[in-house]
Amino acid sequence: MRLTVIGTGYLGAVHAACMAEIGHEVLGVDTDAAKTAALAAGRAPFFEPGLPELLARHTRTGRLRFTTSLEEAADFAALHFVCVGTPQQPDSLAADLSHVEAVVDGLAPRITRDSLIVGKSTVPVGTTRALGRRVTAGARDGVEIDLAWNPEFLREGYAVQDTLRPDRLVAGVTTPHADRLLRAVYEPMLRSGIPYIRTDPATAELVKVAANSFLATKISFINAMAEVCDAAGADVVTLADALGHDERIGRRFLSAGLGFGGGCLPKDIRAFLARAEELQVGEAVAFLRQVDRINERQRLRTVDLARQLLGGTFAGRRIAVLGATFKPDSDDVRDSPALAVTCELAAQGADVRVHDPEGVDNARAVLPGPAYHTAVMTACRDAELVLHLTEWREYRALDPARLAEVVRAPRLLDARNALDTAAWHAAGWHVRALGRPAHVPQPGHGEPVRVTIPHALGAPCTAPTAGEPVSGAPA
Repeated sequence: MRLTVIGTGYLGAVHAACMAEIGHEVLGVDTDAAKTAALAAGRAPFFEPGLPELLARHTRTGRLRFTTSLEEAADFAALHFVCVGTPQQPDSLAADLSHVEAVVDGLAPRITRDSLIVGKSTVPVGTTRALGRRVTAGARDGVEIDLAWNPEFLREGYAVQDTLRPDRLVAGVTTPHADRLLRAVYEPMLRSGIPYIRTDPATAELVKVAANSFLATKISFINAMAEVCDAAGADVVTLADALGHDERIGRRFLSAGLGFGGGCLPKDIRAFLARAEELQVGEAVAFLRQVDRINERQRLRTVDLARQLLGGTFAGRRIAVLGATFKPDSDDVRDSPALAVTCELAAQGADVRVHDPEGVDNARAVLPGPAYHTAVMTACRDAELVLHLTEWREYRALDPARLAEVVRAPRLLDARNALDTAAWHAAGWHVRALGRPAHVPQPGHGEPVRVTIPHALGAPCTAPTAGEPVSGAPA
């Protein structure tokens, strides 16, 4: 089939490459000429495992091309996927739909044959209905343009496999024709047994934001338990393991630590809150405010525990930070908890040295103050405290005995509960983590983490965030 993918950011570039991989002829469209030129040359403009190989293969064969022209897109195909961003509005919790609206307003008048526009961006419930009115107003006489919503469920670092082998496909359609087209697009996946859920557009829109809200709630729940564990001298990792054996709960997303970030979960739960208020059912999802507050508080708790480990002050103290991206296997620093903590450390006078396997350039662009290093040993040299803030595999493979030789003081704060703390302690490190007693796994209790929140990680430290946190918004 011929199809277009409009918006070639993280979602769109991956979707375009994967649609070419399963056999379609794809035209990617973006307003950024430099980005389209890079993609057309087979170069990924961001780090995502597996994507460069797909881009190189299919741009070379001509199955995948890129353009900046909506007119060319309208002529090329009768099936258009919309993959543009829906960031948080700067002055509210709501999603900014201006990019989606601009695509629809620009594309509809250029379409000369019956077509289907399929949204993949994460949007508030009711968006398809509102966009339908814009399509009707902009379409040419005699041209039928249908709208459907087909949400994405990608995980950064696994986006290629999540597109080619999704755990489900959701199609929010209003006509049998739209349903047939989407089944044809995804026929290779359906043939392999991937579940296909046909529903209405409103339900399809809700699936994505409900899924992200549930995952965010699960993460914040175990982080709340970590706070209780710190006060009681219990171990949140063992607690999570025990809870995870209950098949109704499961172990995934029950890893206590620094919390979630990125371009999806934080802004999606905030947009969900805003849309629920507009629908006058805000009380139904009011718990998401506390979910967001708990997540934000983990950043403050990490800073407070780091300060305790250094005797109460950061001034003039050298700290090595391992990780700047919001998660491993990505170079994305949007709303990165690691970068927010780094900024707060620097703001309180610490001499911060940062290492990240892929995110150094993006982190430096957002937060230029700290020193950035491409070698872990260089970042850790003469450090009085090492903070593990993003759970890259490279950090789990570190030799703590060798690292102890280059630091000034062997102190480790594992804010992701992802390192082998027994091995680090055996190598002579003083190890702490959120929700765990000191020197785990040896018996004994560490001092509780007493958190005061006289401020938020605000002003200069919020550059990487998707918008103001709920904790700073009116109730």
